[in-house]
Amino acid sequence: MSIAPAAPVPPPTAGEPAPLPRVRHQARDAATLMAFSALTSIGVALGFLLLAVAARQA
Repeated sequence: MSIAPAAPVPPPTAGEPAPLPRVRHQARDAATLMAFSALTSIGVALGFLLLAVAARQA
């Protein structure tokens, strides 16, 4: 499966609304957002863990 379009998509004309995003693009964006959210949560949790370990040893 390729991410390249099979045929070039002509640009919308001035009076025509832009085409809606395809479902696979929305799914890719959702997966990207979930991965970013998970990595951010892990980073914050590790930061709190390091802070707790440092406070315990002080």
